[in-house]
Amino acid sequence: MHHASTVPDAVARLTLVLVFKRPRPGYGKQRLAAEIGAEAACAFASRFLDCAMEDLEGWPGPVVLAPEAGNDAAWATQRLPRATVRVQSSGNLGERLAALDAALRGAGHARLAFIGSDAPALGAAQLEGAASALETHDVALAPAADGGVVLMAARQSWPPLAGLPWSTAALGATLTACCVAAGLSVSRLPGAADVDTAADLRALARDIVGDPRPARRTLLQALETMGLGPGEMA
Repeated sequence: MHHASTVPDAVARLTLVLVFKRPRPGYGKQRLAAEIGAEAACAFASRFLDCAMEDLEGWPGPVVLAPEAGNDAAWATQRLPRATVRVQSSGNLGERLAALDAALRGAGHARLAFIGSDAPALGAAQLEGAASALETHDVALAPAADGGVVLMAARQSWPPLAGLPWSTAALGATLTACCVAAGLSVSRLPGAADVDTAADLRALARDIVGDPRPARRTLLQALETMGLGPGEMA
């Protein structure tokens, strides 16, 4: 007998890992802060994190919160009690992801998808798509509009990540090439924009119009309140 759940096995097998900084004024989102002010940038960073938390909360498989700072571990546990919390190690983003990947694989997670908290347009198409893609491919990547990636998933350890051009427009292509060179098959998922500038906020508003998820609706209202709604002129 099949059980009544409509959750595909592939989805239940994928561990979703949110890699993030806890939003604080003047910390993170510096390009955005320079344009709209530190307080507003921090408020949006908190809304973006709410969107990512919403995705983890609704995810049928295991979920992991990976805050950057150790003193945010208790806060993360409170935010999402069902999540495993793993604080990031030191080093560049590549080194931190590799260490997280190794620790989680060591703890028995076989399929891991890393997401950040600055791509609220990320949706079920990418998350469930990653789970399905790992049935047939070693790696699944969702590109960011700026050349980076908004989701990176794999069913085995990554090739060395430390030397990749993190936070540059070359990251997506270099990461793909690095996986292919290591003999891994790569599936490309639909992309999504991440948010670094005020222009990105305006584009984001267009992307999430009609999104039924509550945190996205709250975010859209906040964008409209700032005059960054989809129908408003630049």
